[in-house]
Amino acid sequence: MSLTLYRLEGCPYCELVVDRLDELDIEFESVWTEGLHSKRDEVKRVSGQRAVPVLVDDERGITMAESERIVEYLDTTYAA
Repeated sequence: MSLTLYRLEGCPYCELVVDRLDELDIEFESVWTEGLHSKRDEVKRVSGQRAVPVLVDDERGITMAESERIVEYLDTTYAA
């Protein structure tokens, strides 16, 4: 499984996604982003916007933002 989560230290929306990933026992790679939106060039490159969290699922060719959508995707795709 090849999941990457772009996240920011102390971001409650990011932690919501991390908590769900942990609950589902899904391995993922964290990419820590800059605090300033203007410096989140890597996030913009992969998702077209600078907000976090952003989840990239390479195996399924999915890139998405917004914590609620990501959690819903994880539940739909990975929950038993």
